[in-house]
Amino acid sequence: MVQAELARIILNEADERQIIVLKECDGQRSFPIVIGIREAQAIHRGVHGLRHERPLTHDLMLSVFDTVGVRLERVIVNDLRDGTFFARLIVVRDGETYDIDSRPSDAIALAVQRETPIYVEEKVFDEACRFDI
Repeated sequence: MVQAELARIILNEADERQIIVLKECDGQRSFPIVIGIREAQAIHRGVHGLRHERPLTHDLMLSVFDTVGVRLERVIVNDLRDGTFFARLIVVRDGETYDIDSRPSDAIALAVQRETPIYVEEKVFDEACRFDI
């Protein structure tokens, strides 16, 4: 598993599809993930510390985590199948670790708000780095 960081958010208001780029922390490899506009906006808000007047979906999820004592420990982009990326939220509550299926865009939106580490499985880097940005 390789630690990664959000390297870029490419917003295009003329298209529903947006792009984020993950880059390995201790290397040069990077790859794009196409995501929806709402998730891209949530990631952008999280990166820039912008808050909405009322909680949006990702804010609500983090509020629920806080209320029930769940800590987001890390996010893992763990698979790439037929051009679709998959991710996991690793959360901890009362010493128990839980592994929750997630879309990468949602996982990354949560991670950037909490400054939670993002990891990518080596096999995903190997496959995804063949895409052009």
